[in-house]
Amino acid sequence: MGQQTPFYQNHCDCNAKIVDFGGWDMPLHYGSQIEEHHIVRQDAGMFDVSHMTVIDVTGEQAKSYLQYLLANDVDKLTQSGKALYSGMLNQQGGVIDDLIVYFISPTNYRIVVNASTRQKDVDWMKLQATNFNVTIDEKTDYAMLAIQGPNARQKTHQILSSNQQDAVSNMNVFFAVDCEGYFIARTGYTGEDGYEIILPAKDANKLWKKLLNVGVKPCGLGARDTLRLEAGMNLYGNELNETTSPLAANMNWCIAWQPNDRQFIGRDALLAEKQQSNGNKLVGLVLQGRGVIRAQMKVIIEGIGEGITTSGTMSPSLKKSIALARVPVETTDTVLIEIRGKLIPAKVVKPSFVRNGKALV
Repeated sequence: MGQQTPFYQNHCDCNAKIVDFGGWDMPLHYGSQIEEHHIVRQDAGMFDVSHMTVIDVTGEQAKSYLQYLLANDVDKLTQSGKALYSGMLNQQGGVIDDLIVYFISPTNYRIVVNASTRQKDVDWMKLQATNFNVTIDEKTDYAMLAIQGPNARQKTHQILSSNQQDAVSNMNVFFAVDCEGYFIARTGYTGEDGYEIILPAKDANKLWKKLLNVGVKPCGLGARDTLRLEAGMNLYGNELNETTSPLAANMNWCIAWQPNDRQFIGRDALLAEKQQSNGNKLVGLVLQGRGVIRAQMKVIIEGIGEGITTSGTMSPSLKKSIALARVPVETTDTVLIEIRGKLIPAKVVKPSFVRNGKALV
């Protein structure tokens, strides 16, 4: 038996298929992964993400510490509640984790990191904090629930208090507010609008039941993976790892190169990589023949070289097989994918296939 989140009994009560996920007992689906996928694209679904880790960074040097720790620059954050996506890198420029940091004040930040990397993340953050006057506080008494879909916000508002409704009514995407025990962020991992709510573990059961009562459907890890892949969002361990730089993972947009004198961890390695002409890039692929693309399939770019798929699936929304793949930077419009001994053509597209219910390819 693995670790269990505060929602574990709720999953069992909803007849979830429980699987091991990084040492956690988590729901794969509640009967149909495909139906759960479409629920999020068309209505509203909820995901237990309590296995992820909430870390509060506080202290008079919290800002300068995070400017050193992260590839993106928290100096961009000036409004309370504003969120920032970033990679946390090692000295070689590899990605230790990708994360979201929320600005509360210049001495108070909240960070959410991935479940599979939680211990190494905490250890790394504490190691790098040695020369800074900061406190790294891993919050272990919280639950976290993501409510996603075109009707997610409207249905969530029905179960919020009047003060909470007022607090989030005009909140922009990638912002959060802390109100009456709920830390409500307008963020997600599906390509749809919605909220991610961090709350005391003791209140998890009540929140789950309230959302069920207003028609929000529980969704599992299976749908979460196909949704994030359609949205072109990276998965740690697939698109990202400690030997892959953000430049090879379509994350150049969240590296803050300016100001030039900000020495964040991994900067020198990334600058050296930028000067090379033989690097890789992350692209989207849409299969043009029969078959299903999976991770770790060979990609052949005629006259240029080879690459590898990092994630692949049959897209429930597009009814086509799609993938993310790491290929040489010279790759242009088409590639060949080796599937069961056959070479199947695929179209190269921007690494984003479906957002807000609309096909992008």
